[in-house]
Amino acid sequence: MPRTHPADVAEGLEHADGLDGAIRSISSTINRILGPGPAKDVLHGVPAGHPAHPPLTDVPIGCWMSVAILDLLPGTDRAAQTLVAAGLAGAVPTVLTGWADWSALHREQQRVGLVHASTVGAATVLYAASLVARRQGRRGVGRMLGYAGLTALLTGGYLGGHLAFRQAAGANHADQVAHLTSLGWHDLCPADELPDGWPVHRRLGYISLFVMREGDEIHVLADRCAHLGGPLHQGRIVADQNEDTCVVCPWHGSTFRVSDGAVVHGPATGRQPSFETRVIEDGTLQVRAVP
Repeated sequence: MPRTHPADVAEGLEHADGLDGAIRSISSTINRILGPGPAKDVLHGVPAGHPAHPPLTDVPIGCWMSVAILDLLPGTDRAAQTLVAAGLAGAVPTVLTGWADWSALHREQQRVGLVHASTVGAATVLYAASLVARRQGRRGVGRMLGYAGLTALLTGGYLGGHLAFRQAAGANHADQVAHLTSLGWHDLCPADELPDGWPVHRRLGYISLFVMREGDEIHVLADRCAHLGGPLHQGRIVADQNEDTCVVCPWHGSTFRVSDGAVVHGPATGRQPSFETRVIEDGTLQVRAVP
């Protein structure tokens, strides 16, 4: 009988369009509750400059895997209960940040992510039931529920790894321009062909660039959005609360300051790579990657 590899199952979920109805409903609910703003930025990890969800998963996973070991040893009931409870407490921010990130993924990622969230949610329910049983003195039932929860947790963790390492959810998708361009200044285009106040797309070799002129200033960023690679030159130009000019990615709404690529609003958490600019005597715009 042929064996099914777990990776094949995970990849099959990417094409499970039967999940799309649930995805639309849940996404709309999350976006209605968590509109753009500081709260959602915190859940994405914008203030830290790093996705908040991945490190938070270490708390419930670490606690609950430790419980599995303690349950094999005598005289560890109190310690096991403490760790189950700590894992449940740590699951709260983990779940909130996870759903916030999930709502800003593309459809294939959301399909895998929905099953990931469901299995981890099942693990959380099982560990909550395990804690109740342990506190009632039913250690055998508590242990059984704990190991069932661990099975669900490991399944969800595998799918989370597939999301991160196969589908690159949470990874930085911007071109790493410091590694892809040689040192020094590079000719880009005639400066006088750039419209004032409107972004355009230009290429430096095989790197796509967002180029915007504001009067005598010219701003250049990597065009591929750091969140999921959206084309920034097709985005809206807005001003932030400090009246700095920003670009909003047309795919998921990440907002970057055009002068230096700093993140103003998520879901992106990493700075957009930027370039120094200068115009030489013959009117050619030259760019140099900022490390």
